[in-house]
Amino acid sequence: RSNSDFLQSTLLPKTKEVWFRSSDGTRIQGWLVTPPTMSKSRKHPAILQIHGGPVCQYGFTFFHEMLFLASQGYVVLYTNPRGSSGRGEAFASFVLNDWATGPGFEDLMAAADYLEAHPRVDGSRLGVTGGSYGGFMTNWIIGHTDRFRAAVTQRSVVNLGSMAGSTSGGFDHGRSFGRYPWTEPEWYARISPLTYVSEMKTPLLIIHSENDFNTKMEQAEQLFTTMKLQGKTVEMVRFPDECHGLSRNGRPDRRVARLKWIHYWFDRYLKGSRPAPPRG
Repeated sequence: RSNSDFLQSTLLPKTKEVWFRSSDGTRIQGWLVTPPTMSKSRKHPAILQIHGGPVCQYGFTFFHEMLFLASQGYVVLYTNPRGSSGRGEAFASFVLNDWATGPGFEDLMAAADYLEAHPRVDGSRLGVTGGSYGGFMTNWIIGHTDRFRAAVTQRSVVNLGSMAGSTSGGFDHGRSFGRYPWTEPEWYARISPLTYVSEMKTPLLIIHSENDFNTKMEQAEQLFTTMKLQGKTVEMVRFPDECHGLSRNGRPDRRVARLKWIHYWFDRYLKGSRPAPPRG
């Protein structure tokens, strides 16, 4: 009970478990986090949060990032789409051989549908964010739909072909996808978000760490450069010295700075405000 005094003087966002149906009727689990003083007379912008892995799972536990965003006036939904762990091998295996075009994408779109239908959510002001595989899906989503008004991609996968030769886990691509990029380069291009930059209309913030060996800095650089050359709305924040786990085990001031950048981007494009970019 070491935080009891603090908790008595602080309003925390409320979190509840929710279930919704995907396009084929599959039940998908999620958690909805609402602002501590959610208005009953107006609608709030909302953010869809996508986990990494891809074989990983969210749960009903304290997660400061979702609570922080909700405390800024956002409704936040985080889910376990197909490809997640926790519901058996068959459920997790949906991401084998194809991260992008399988049921996981449909499940995330169903999550967006759930948010849009919520009585306290403004469906015209949706944001999307995620890290690692969640960043991959953020990139993929904005290359295939413009339903989101703002996006933040973190430590993300952009080009699966170059990732196979530059990252600590690239040797495993043959098992994960059933082929290597030098045997089927066209297939790798087809399932890589970089291929679809020309279709990206959503303002994107890229957050990446320079010592990330899981998804190397070249991934973020390829996306940023390609978007810039095509005249897209994009900014990139590089964190020195940090690794793939910046959000969990980075230097405290950099963890705070990361949250401030996410908050800045969503306030700018979901609330229409003109905040000054974070400094320091």
